[in-house]
Amino acid sequence: MFSITVRDHLMIAHSFRGEVFGPAQRLHGATFLVDATFRRPELDEDNIVVDIGLATRELGAVVGELNYRNLDDEPDLAGINTSTEALARIIADRLADRVHAGHLGPGGHGLTGLTVTLHESHIAWASYERAL
Repeated sequence: MFSITVRDHLMIAHSFRGEVFGPAQRLHGATFLVDATFRRPELDEDNIVVDIGLATRELGAVVGELNYRNLDDEPDLAGINTSTEALARIIADRLADRVHAGHLGPGGHGLTGLTVTLHESHIAWASYERAL
C-alpha cells in the first residue's frame, strides 16, 4: 500500500458534556496538528498516490471550515462531544466527500483509504481511518 500525508493545523474552542471530562466541561481552546494520509494499492500513471498540492488544498479547505470557531456554536456539530477522536472522524468524512466529488482530480479516483490524525501535543494524538 502506498501513501502520502499532508499537514495543516486547527485552532478551536469547545466544551464537553459528561463527568469523565472533568474541567474540560467548561469552554476551553485546543490547537491540533492535522495529518491526512491518502492510500492506494498501486501508484497512478504519473507514479504518485495523488497530487500533494491538491491534497494540501483540500485538507486546508476542510480545516478552514472549523478553524477559529467555537464548535459548540456550529449547527452541524450540535449535540456532539467534539473529542479529538470525533473531530478526526468529522474531518475524514468531510475530506472523503471532497475526494468523491472529484476535488483531488483524476488521481483521487484510485484512492482506497484515508486516515486523519489530530495531534493534541507531541505525546498524544488520535486517528480515524476509513475506506474511500
